[in-house]
Amino acid sequence: MQKAEFWIESLRLVPHPEGGFYREIWRSVGSYPFDENSNFKGARSWATSIYYLLRGNDCSKLHRIHSDELWLYHAGTPLTVHVFPETGEPSSFTLGIEPHKGQVLQETAPAESWFGACCEEPKPESYTLVSCVVAPGFDFRDFAFANKNELLNKFPKHAATIEHLT
Repeated sequence: MQKAEFWIESLRLVPHPEGGFYREIWRSVGSYPFDENSNFKGARSWATSIYYLLRGNDCSKLHRIHSDELWLYHAGTPLTVHVFPETGEPSSFTLGIEPHKGQVLQETAPAESWFGACCEEPKPESYTLVSCVVAPGFDFRDFAFANKNELLNKFPKHAATIEHLT
C-alpha cells in the first residue's frame, strides 16, 4: 500500500483550506452565464474536478458550496462524508471498496448542504485518496465554512460529529 506522502508528491497536491491536500485536475472550457440574481453571482464552468487526499488524522471541515459535489473513491482507507442539509436530517456515506459493509465507490453531497469528511481509520499512516467533481464548476466565491454554534443548535444529537468537523 502506498503512503499519503507518495500521492501528495506524485499528484503535486497542495494544502486545502478545509483540510487535507488537493489539486484541480480539470475545468471545463465552457461555462454557464449565471446572472447576479443567482447563487453563483457570475459565470461558472460547466464542471470541475480535483484530486483530494485526507491523511488519517486530518478532516475536511464542514463547508458548503452552491453545487452538487460527486465524490469518487480511489485508494486508501474508507472515508466517511457527513452531510447536514438545510432541511431534513443529517446523513453520511462511506467511500470504500467493501459494499458488504455499506461502502460505495461514489456518492454525492447535495448543493447547499454542509458537509465534511474524515478517514474511518484515523491512524497517522492511513489516508484516503478521492476525486471530487463539482457541477456547475467549483469557485472559491461559492465556498463557506459552517458556523459550529448554528449547526449545534440545529442538530444537537450530532454534536460530536459537528465538534470534530468544525
